[in-house]
Amino acid sequence: MLTLQQLRGDKEAAIARLAKKGVDAAPIIAKIEALDDQRKALQVELDNTLAQQNRAAKEIGMLMGQGRREEAELRKAEVAQLKTRSTELAAEHEQISAELQSQIVLLPNFPAEIVPEGKTAEDNLVVKIDENYTTLPENPLPHWELARKYDIIDFDLGVKLTGAGFPVYKGKGARLQRALINYFLDFNTAAGYREIEPPVMVNEASGFGTGQLPDKEGQMYHATADNFYLVPTAEVPVTNIYRDVILDEKEFPVKLTAYTPCFRREAGSYGKDVRGLNRLHQFDKVEIVQLALPQNSYEALDGMVAHVEALVRSLGLPYRILRLCGGDMSFTSALTYDFEVYSEAQQRWLEVSSVSNFESFQANRLKLRYRDANKKTQLAHTLNGSSLALPRIVAALLENNQTPEGIRIPEVLIPYTGFDIID
Repeated sequence: MLTLQQLRGDKEAAIARLAKKGVDAAPIIAKIEALDDQRKALQVELDNTLAQQNRAAKEIGMLMGQGRREEAELRKAEVAQLKTRSTELAAEHEQISAELQSQIVLLPNFPAEIVPEGKTAEDNLVVKIDENYTTLPENPLPHWELARKYDIIDFDLGVKLTGAGFPVYKGKGARLQRALINYFLDFNTAAGYREIEPPVMVNEASGFGTGQLPDKEGQMYHATADNFYLVPTAEVPVTNIYRDVILDEKEFPVKLTAYTPCFRREAGSYGKDVRGLNRLHQFDKVEIVQLALPQNSYEALDGMVAHVEALVRSLGLPYRILRLCGGDMSFTSALTYDFEVYSEAQQRWLEVSSVSNFESFQANRLKLRYRDANKKTQLAHTLNGSSLALPRIVAALLENNQTPEGIRIPEVLIPYTGFDIID
């Protein structure tokens, strides 16, 4: 959530920055200004009314002590009127403050200066490409046909048990899933990330804290009886560990990693781009999260990008790194790098990770702060990245490693799978 200072300190700059994300912020910021002015005026009047009330109450005791009962009774009537007015003002102030908050949360995060101009994924900037392509057999199969051929992923059974987008992993397919999760977690913990096993359902406050609510409410599975939400990513529960927390400056950086199943409704998704593992309603993902001091957060982002790149490279897959344009960025992000691996059988790039710096946007919603050297509280910066999302990694591994004998397992995974080929 943006702060009032960010919006009112330089209104024209704020409007220009949000325009990069395709948002016409001028009318919302004008309304925010009007509500903020109204809130401030109400606060001044409320403070003055309470001060008059306190003075009058003190005078009543003095007048009663002097035997001036008639004057004291007049003062009591005045205090009663002031109490009524202060109650009205407090209620009006609360209402205006809530309306002000509801307007501020409509605005996305400012994009960083280096975010490219653009409206769609076509405008994203390729910052690096590693074309480590493999030679495949003639007429290579897409992963959904390989899954059927080797009986390792059953999409039809998933439809029977739940519905489309909920595959069942079987035999070596299930073992490969578990191997990837363990390998990713080990890779992250070796780099200094502390492993967390969080719940996979969160409350509304957690969804608001990381920006999924109210922005992505329609994309989340909602358990209405308890008002819990199934997590769309481990970022939500892990980052919310520090909601309403004040850290000391020396505690930074905070580096956490977690595996969770993830749940996304993916409303409106259809066509060839959702076939097989390309887009699921339930999938496995390992996440990395960092909390950083503001002056260090972009250095931390560069480190996270390098970390994810090393992980992708270790799997032997062709990949590229994109810097997302303003129109393709998430509501909460200030700067995002996407990682895509190349699916040689489908002949298309598949996104497997997003690594983002949210600056203070999430921290403001979370009330996540730290005490600096002067003991003053400041908002921290939050970052997160997929390290990695499994479905499209599995799709690329199956397709790019197919041979006439079977599907070869990357060397780094063999100690985790216990086998070197799916046949």
